[in-house]
Amino acid sequence: MRTWTACLLLLILTESVLAQMLTKLPGHTPAIAAEVEPDWPQLPEGWNFGATPDVAVDSKGHAYVFHRGPHPIVEFDNTGKFVRSWGDGLFVSPHGLRFDRQGNLWAVDNGANFVVKMNQKGRVTLVLGQHGSKGETEELFDGPTDIAFASNGDVFVSDGYGNSRIVKYSGDGRFLKAWGKKGSGAGEFNVPHTVVVDDRDRVYVGDRQNYRVQVFDAEGTFIEEWKNVGSPWGLSLSKDEMLFMADGWNDRVLKLSLKGEILGVFGGPGRSPGQFRFAHHLSLGPSGELYVAEIINMRAQKFLLR
Repeated sequence: MRTWTACLLLLILTESVLAQMLTKLPGHTPAIAAEVEPDWPQLPEGWNFGATPDVAVDSKGHAYVFHRGPHPIVEFDNTGKFVRSWGDGLFVSPHGLRFDRQGNLWAVDNGANFVVKMNQKGRVTLVLGQHGSKGETEELFDGPTDIAFASNGDVFVSDGYGNSRIVKYSGDGRFLKAWGKKGSGAGEFNVPHTVVVDDRDRVYVGDRQNYRVQVFDAEGTFIEEWKNVGSPWGLSLSKDEMLFMADGWNDRVLKLSLKGEILGVFGGPGRSPGQFRFAHHLSLGPSGELYVAEIINMRAQKFLLR
């Protein structure tokens, strides 16, 4: 056990040092004024989050924290008060959580290799993949990580730990196509960890271990890549079409234009409010508030951007 732990710590240190060498920001990068809300959220007495990979926000401003512990989906209102929880027994390893344009909540489980669509009552209405089975087919994933939605309802799944591809489905779950393989060339991936789609249906993929964001059209045709933005663990698109990116290896959040320009940065390594340890995924609320989920610190933080 000690040997395994030492190897894990060495891997983390090596990746972190490499990421910092590869992704040093320009000296003129402005700092984002991000004010953390220290008492958010209010969990019931005796409850704690496990490792926290994601948080999603609905149109009312309610935040849903997805974590690896009891009560894996926990809903809070826009003041941080506990509303409800569900999902016990459904998930093996929570990873990604997103709302679609119709208000359905989609959860990605990289351990059970499946994706579920849930209605506003928390009931499962659609399943992609097969719980407990893995592969690289139209029906099977291997380590899926995130999900995104086109304007016509098509669904994009980043199938990123065991496989290295993006899988596209219709809104009712019919397989349409897949693209990508392991590598570092255009259209290749080394842990596609996060995916978002803009209003022009361009697909942005956080290619985590290649330290880049790749941009495609809705059919998977490569458009461009952005290097030197960090290691993209999570992406969230604002109403004014700015990208916020969780750079997990560097414990920071970047603001990017849709041309890949770095517009601002905040955060840093640590365990205090406003700092991060493995900032994993993130989500913007309807009023511009930003939520960041962390693996090692086992929490989600809420920030007001000034």
